[in-house]
Amino acid sequence: MPKTRSNKIAFQGEPGANSHLACRDAYPAMEAMPCPTFEDALAAVKGGAGRLAMIPIENSVAGRVADIHHLLPDSGLFIVAEHFERVRHQLLTLPGVKLAALKTVHSHTMALGQCRKIIRELKLKPVSEADTAGAARELRESGDQTAAVIASALAAEVYGLEIARADIEDAEHNTTRFVILAAKAVDVPAGDGPVITTFVFRVRNVPAALYKALGGFATNGVNMTKLESYQLEGSFNATMFYADIEGHPDERRVTLAMEELGFFTSEVLVLGTYPTSRFRAALKAAD
Repeated sequence: MPKTRSNKIAFQGEPGANSHLACRDAYPAMEAMPCPTFEDALAAVKGGAGRLAMIPIENSVAGRVADIHHLLPDSGLFIVAEHFERVRHQLLTLPGVKLAALKTVHSHTMALGQCRKIIRELKLKPVSEADTAGAARELRESGDQTAAVIASALAAEVYGLEIARADIEDAEHNTTRFVILAAKAVDVPAGDGPVITTFVFRVRNVPAALYKALGGFATNGVNMTKLESYQLEGSFNATMFYADIEGHPDERRVTLAMEELGFFTSEVLVLGTYPTSRFRAALKAAD
């Protein structure tokens, strides 16, 4: 294994991004490696420049992260873990700037959507940027005293900005789920604690195919925690589904459910079986 793979975790965005925070919180001993795009982060692991990639897949407020479902099946990588990061947005300005002087607020579209109350309160014009940390860097470089950004406390530290308002997200439960990808799947034995299995599938073009494909999970008592559809190649006929289930493929109930799924699908690709995160387990225990 290349030496460069041993201690780097790739993420999309610039230093100070929320994905950077997730890398630091989940893998503090690893070196976080910023990448311009999700494709670049995945390619870094595929090519050996990094050992892992930290990829956001959904947010409790804004929903799923665009494009990820399309990228994962073709990446050649495997999901080896999941991580839930509590998102705390900060309103950042240049040092000494007063709130009354602000006219615009810049950030990633998802961050803007998660902070609508403060934007309305301060009567700011939202401006969408490629990512939160990049918006912070650009503010530092521009010197624009009429602009603010929504980014992390780490971004304020990295780019020398002030936190004008702290923890401005609309919802206290604002949390992003990340999946961690590697070049090789993890070997998690069945029965060695709770696991999540993630897969994508395409149903056959026959009536009630989705209903029949999913029936095996219900009859075998397999809990499906996530199911989303997305279109392929711009077609409204070619639909793929992304799914998470609780259970290991080697468990009999999961094996039977997956076999039944196969009868009504033209394609099934397992992206990974990995340990359930402590965050997920705690939520389930609280229900």
